[in-house]
Amino acid sequence: MSLESEISTLWERYERDEVDAEGATTDQLDTLDAFLDALEAGEVRAAEKQSEEWEANEWVKRGILLNFGLRETHPRTYGDVTYHDVLPLRDTADLGKRGTRNTPDGTVIRRGAFIGADAILMSPAFVNVGAFVGSGTLIDSADTVGSCAQIGSGVKLGANTLIGGVLEPVENAPVVIEDGVSLGAGCRVTSGFVVGENSIVGENTLLTPRIPVYDLVEEEILYGELPSERRAFTRYVESSLGDHDLFSGGAYKPAVVALDVEDQTLDATRREEALRE
Repeated sequence: MSLESEISTLWERYERDEVDAEGATTDQLDTLDAFLDALEAGEVRAAEKQSEEWEANEWVKRGILLNFGLRETHPRTYGDVTYHDVLPLRDTADLGKRGTRNTPDGTVIRRGAFIGADAILMSPAFVNVGAFVGSGTLIDSADTVGSCAQIGSGVKLGANTLIGGVLEPVENAPVVIEDGVSLGAGCRVTSGFVVGENSIVGENTLLTPRIPVYDLVEEEILYGELPSERRAFTRYVESSLGDHDLFSGGAYKPAVVALDVEDQTLDATRREEALRE
């Protein structure tokens, strides 16, 4: 029986309340461990690109949920701190062999996260279960990569950036940052938003499906995605509220403006990447 079949069968039993954390057998927990190993090896992913669209692998997200539902909380040790969780932290012995660097005192990688070769994780940073971090990607200080988030290769996440997690509902695709993207410090990407490859996003930009993206290249308004090879930043546009007695000068709401990536912007990005070699 394949790992997908085992997880799907176990999920059906869990849904029928036939198994819980107290009654989970050794074989069932072994299946969950094998599933986490497959996530960490990049053999299975919470989402994959099918044709031109990113789609969630529902059985993978169910496997992650089973690891919460069928495991009991235990005290665990991290440095001198005792914490309580259903999952241990990820074993990082394989990272150095593949050229990846992770600095100490605050870099936390949870079990079930994939970290590619030649990546850099600066403390303090947190990578949650089901996340995929591609080769050569920089996770900078105070960054959070949420559960099931898919981060491509050669990506730069500026300091204090939040990549949101989308674990439930299982049919929803998680946040995706495609290859070659550069996010400035303080960016927030949430709710299944997709950032197209080789785009450059200005600092403190909020990307979420509820905020429109004014793509001046194709002259269209988009929701939930930033096309490839765009330079994006936050601007404010007039709100439908208009004038109100409580404030003067009209009301405004945030939006994202997207332009072509300029050569000088690419040059600056390349110079910054050279510092990571």
